[in-house]
Amino acid sequence: MTDTLRPAASPSPPEAGPQAQKLKRSIGVVGGTLLTLSCVTPASTLFVVVPDLFGDLGTATALTIAIGSLICIGVAFLYSELGTLIPSAGGEYAMVSTLAGRLAGWLVFVLSLLVVVIVPPVIAMGTADYLAPLVHLDPSVAGAGVMLLATLAGLLDLRANAWITGIFLVLEVIAAALVAVLGFAHAERGIGSLGSMQVAGAHGHTDVVTGMLVVSGLAIALFVTQGFSTAVYLSEELENPRKSVARTVLATLAISSVVILVPVVAITMGAKDLSALASGDISGMVVAWSNSAVGTFVSLCVALAIINAGIVMVIQNSRVLFASARDKAWPGPVNNALSKLGRFGSPWVATLVVGVPGAALCFVNLDTLYGVTGVSVTGMYLLVAVAALFARRGAHKDQPAWRMPLWPGIPVLLIAVMIYILVEQEVTYLLWTGGIMAVATLYWALYLRPRQETRWLVSVPTD
Repeated sequence: MTDTLRPAASPSPPEAGPQAQKLKRSIGVVGGTLLTLSCVTPASTLFVVVPDLFGDLGTATALTIAIGSLICIGVAFLYSELGTLIPSAGGEYAMVSTLAGRLAGWLVFVLSLLVVVIVPPVIAMGTADYLAPLVHLDPSVAGAGVMLLATLAGLLDLRANAWITGIFLVLEVIAAALVAVLGFAHAERGIGSLGSMQVAGAHGHTDVVTGMLVVSGLAIALFVTQGFSTAVYLSEELENPRKSVARTVLATLAISSVVILVPVVAITMGAKDLSALASGDISGMVVAWSNSAVGTFVSLCVALAIINAGIVMVIQNSRVLFASARDKAWPGPVNNALSKLGRFGSPWVATLVVGVPGAALCFVNLDTLYGVTGVSVTGMYLLVAVAALFARRGAHKDQPAWRMPLWPGIPVLLIAVMIYILVEQEVTYLLWTGGIMAVATLYWALYLRPRQETRWLVSVPTD
């Protein structure tokens, strides 16, 4: 238990090998916000993830996402304070390890690794549906191609990627805005329908969406805007991170919530009937509201949005692996390889390790992975909230950082909410995630903890 609660030990002298390398600070708030928004990728989330919520929650989808966005304000406060207090490419695991102990940090790392491994290929496989107006591709082949393209882009300089993803982001926001305008212009029901709690049932019947279904859907709703945490992963490459991280986190959450929620409201009001809403065929709705040319334009914008998301997710995920190697999470040769930086300043081995297996995962059956991702994100937020309770003690009390309002009320409230959301998830998803966490705990107990002087030495780089 003491390993869970005591702060991470001070790093020992590094083992023999190449000198630890630092990422370079090359982007400001605008570039960081563009990259972070691209990881949230509002349009691909709207067109790939949200349709599943329409099928389960019907007219209650917008309400569920709105509740999730409100909860995420508290989570964003956590990330803003802890991210400025501990600006590390390790993100959540660096924050939790430093504040709540090495074991807690290791478990958060594994949860974040689950998210970063699962999400990119799942999103990438949606590309085929939106390229259909031009070419018909197998979803697995299209997804693998997107992952490989994202891997190549991830090897470039971060500043160049900020411009690439920024251009793509503009296109996807245009697509989301177009869907919102068309949906409102062809509204079939009033604003009151958002609280009607109805979903299409079997044989043409209408079913009622219960409060428990809404709570269950909150795990995915939290995932919908989860990408704002990318600002913390990029904190080593942001100029003046003590200010930039908080600004980037909060700006990203506000913008992404609007870009996602407004079209969801429009789709809910504009769908021809509950069956059409439950089908989640947003492209088909756009064609019905306008014409095939507009539908094709929106589909291509979404395809670009998915590619955009792939690029930023590979960038983010490679930084997590880079940081874990620098903090000696693995055997020596693995640490040395994953911590190598290329000519553009990017961790090229870690980028390949993230991207190439991601392409392979596109050929695996991923039916339960959305559920596992939702549980992982909720568990990760839970442990970050616990760590936030220790952010104002000892040496951290007077350290310069952005400080959240209403502390410790917000962390305590979030802990209760996250536990409640976890309890309401399907047992299958909880068992899958719990099994992986059990294996991770064994690795900690058998490999990391006996070598605590030379392994899992979580550090915060200084300028």
